Amino acid sequence: MKFRIASVLTAALLGAGVAHATTELVIATVNNGHMIEMQKLGKNFEAANPDIKLKWVTLEEGVLRQRVTTDIATQGGQFDIMTIGMYEAPIWGKKGWLTELKTDAAYDVDDLLPAVRGGLTVGGKLYAAPFYGESSMLMYRKDLADKAGVTVPERPTWTQVADLAKKIHNPAAGVYGICLRGKPGWGDNMAFLSTLVNTHGGQWFDMQWKPQIDTKPWKDAITFYVDLLKNYGPPGSSSNSFNEILALTNSGKCGMWIDATIAASFVSDPKQSKVADQMAFAQAPTAVTPKGANWLWSWNLAIPAGSKKVDAAQKFVSWATSKDYVQLVAKTNGWANVPTGTRKSTYASPEFQKAARFAAAEKVAIDSANPTDSTLPKSPYVGVQFAAIPEFQAIGIAVGQQMSAALAGKTSVDAALKASQNAAEREMKKAGYYK
Repeated sequence: MKFRIASVLTAALLGAGVAHATTELVIATVNNGHMIEMQKLGKNFEAANPDIKLKWVTLEEGVLRQRVTTDIATQGGQFDIMTIGMYEAPIWGKKGWLTELKTDAAYDVDDLLPAVRGGLTVGGKLYAAPFYGESSMLMYRKDLADKAGVTVPERPTWTQVADLAKKIHNPAAGVYGICLRGKPGWGDNMAFLSTLVNTHGGQWFDMQWKPQIDTKPWKDAITFYVDLLKNYGPPGSSSNSFNEILALTNSGKCGMWIDATIAASFVSDPKQSKVADQMAFAQAPTAVTPKGANWLWSWNLAIPAGSKKVDAAQKFVSWATSKDYVQLVAKTNGWANVPTGTRKSTYASPEFQKAARFAAAEKVAIDSANPTDSTLPKSPYVGVQFAAIPEFQAIGIAVGQQMSAALAGKTSVDAALKASQNAAEREMKKAGYYK
């Protein structure tokens, strides 16, 4: 009997030891295609690291942002790895909320695209690893441009784009000259409009952190935008964002669209787009300066500071953002489906270049974006289509609502800019940037 009790105790202790040796990583991520694929392929990581188990918390983008922000600000410790954007990474890194990422030679941090790496670095320290990145580009119907006798240059001007929109606009045939975001939100219409303002010579804040919305560059940009969509855009543009315009483009109804480079893989896919063979790609248009014409964004994996599972978390982050992971996706799903916008080696791959005819234009777009120098006048903030300060979300939302109202004809451009300036000044004064 004593022997049996001893045996049971020994087995229980051994079992407890095994359970203790297994590290469970809780990963908060967004429910998009690339991230869902990462979950499926996670079994490969677990097979190579039997002492680590992955637990996924998959959320809509807005819910994800809210949950991880609350958790990290309160040191809740719910997550070991978080999926965060390029907006959060420098803010949280500077606040000391994230663990600096340590990589080895095999990871090859110098293979990361400089623009993306720069947006995730604070004081020379990398605080998040890019899973996939994007810029913005012009996607257009080459058949319609050819019919109009127009050759689109690699980097067109907004004047050239407006001229082409006028020539190809044919609502009677179900084709609109141009489609652009109008739905309000700091990551919706304001992602696009910030780049339009940048290239018109504007900025969000001057070097004293004073909002610059009620200025000539903003007025020029927003007036141009409202007139362009009013004359050559689809009806209801003030309700359209990425998904709505993607559907319009894939059905052949948009002659041109300036938006995220990630869209290029969808509009050029014959399984998704009726006009895939006709789609061509160029750089985002410029006005008075090329600075800030192409936005820059990435979804990234980061480790909260104070995590008790840093070593295991570092292992997973390195695996999921590595060159080997890109190769794994290519082998499993084909080169057309690999996460893009992060590594030089991806764009150097002949297989990728063949599978993605937009690859060269996408890389030029990402390389041209500079989050530390995105405006013609000097600015105090990091970010191209956003300012990486905590107050920007509230400001971007308020301004986005005003711009959408101006597009819908519910208010004038002047009134929208004045209301936006007032809202931004209130937020910045309240936060103590100036009196």
